[in-house]
Amino acid sequence: MRSRYGPRTFGQSCLLARRLVERGVDLVTVTSTGWDTHGQLSLQLRDGFAGAKTGVGLVPTFDQGFSALVEDLEMRGMLDETLVVVMGEFGRTPKINTQSGRDHWPRVFTAVIAGGSVPGGQVIGASDRVGESPKETPVTPSDLALTIYRLLGIDPNRLLTTPDGRPVAINQDGTAIKALIS
Repeated sequence: MRSRYGPRTFGQSCLLARRLVERGVDLVTVTSTGWDTHGQLSLQLRDGFAGAKTGVGLVPTFDQGFSALVEDLEMRGMLDETLVVVMGEFGRTPKINTQSGRDHWPRVFTAVIAGGSVPGGQVIGASDRVGESPKETPVTPSDLALTIYRLLGIDPNRLLTTPDGRPVAINQDGTAIKALIS
């Protein structure tokens, strides 16, 4: 089982997440600390280190751990009740920079959602030809957050209160992504 998830920290963290969910933990976060790829894309994303015989970079490591997690949850009959969300806080520039990397780009980003009764096999939205701007079905971070709140059974209109008594909305101006809510 451990080898299916992969030997690196991310894969083993996905395995631990599955085990925690299996034992009733309601919310688990798995983080990956290395996606800030401003330079050497091939080395960071595919190879992992100079002279690697097989790809051990960020993408192969993520693919192995994430696919194992989703397949494992499905095999155990837990995927329908477990919402798996993969996202970062922004996208990457459509053009390669002078260090053979990509910089921060807030106009287009990617999120992957599986399980939690979300109808699978969908691609929602698209960027323009160069990945620079939304082309169709734009989704804002507030839309995504509101949708996740609903899928988790959290009222997205709820107000929280700061320690000094100030009300704060947990979502502002989001619209549910209808294709994800069955």
